[in-house]
Amino acid sequence: YVCSTWGNNHFKTFDGDVYQFPGTCDYNFVSDCRQAYKEFSVHIQRALNSNGHPEIQYILMKIKDIKILLKPNLIVVDGRIVKTPYYTSGILIESGEIYTKIYAKLGMVLMWNQQDALMVELDNKFNNRTCGLCGDYNGIPIYNEFINGDVSYNPITYGNLQKVSKPRADCEDPDETQALPSCNEHRDECQRLLTSPAFADCRLRLNLEMYIQACMQDKCACNGKEDSFCLCSTISEYSRQCSHAGGRPGEWRTQNFC
Repeated sequence: YVCSTWGNNHFKTFDGDVYQFPGTCDYNFVSDCRQAYKEFSVHIQRALNSNGHPEIQYILMKIKDIKILLKPNLIVVDGRIVKTPYYTSGILIESGEIYTKIYAKLGMVLMWNQQDALMVELDNKFNNRTCGLCGDYNGIPIYNEFINGDVSYNPITYGNLQKVSKPRADCEDPDETQALPSCNEHRDECQRLLTSPAFADCRLRLNLEMYIQACMQDKCACNGKEDSFCLCSTISEYSRQCSHAGGRPGEWRTQNFC
C-alpha cells in the first residue's frame, strides 16, 4: 500500500483518499503512532520554488534511532553527509539521477524525485497504526481522517492538524474556509491526456477519476499559464502509480510535452 504526495499539493492516503493541502510548515507525513516509541517517522516541508511551484524542500526521517535528512542532492545520516549506495543497520539508501530511494527492513520503502513527488510504501503490519497526512491505514477511506467520531474535517483542517510544532517555526496555517474551485472547464483536456493510448494498461489498475480531478485542479491553479508543471506533475504521478500497480505505461512524454 502506498501513500503519496505530488505536484500542486496533492495527497493520496494509504486508504485511497485524494485531497489537496497547500501548507508550507513542517508536517508529519507518516509515522508509526501505536505506542510511545515510534518505529519510524517521516516529516516533510514544502515551499514554493523560484517558479512559484510547490516543492518538497526536505524530508526528515527517523527509522528506529537513526536520523536521515534528505534534501535535493544531499543525504545526511545521523549528522554525517553520506554517499550512496549507503547501508546501515537494516536501511539501504540509493540515489539515481532522479529518484532517491530508501529501503528499510522494518517494512518501508520511500521514493522521492528530489522535487515535488514523494511515495511511501508500508508493510501491512502497520495497518491501523499510522498517523499523519497519509492517514491511519485502516483500509477505510474517510473514516478517522476526515470523519472522526462526530466531527468531520475538511482537508485543510486535517492537514493543519498534522503540523509538527517546532520552536521558532514561523509559518502560516492555510485558511480552512477556502473552498476548491470546480474547474470543470478543464475536464475534457485532463480526461483526454489520462486516457491516451500510452495509459491503456493503467485504466483498470487505478481510479482514473481521482487523477482527472487532480489534473483539473492543477489547470485551475495555473490560470492559463502554459507551464509544464501544471499538467505534467499529475500525469507523471499517474504513470508512477500505474507502474507501481504492475501496469506498463507507454511512452507519453514527447519533445514538446513534459
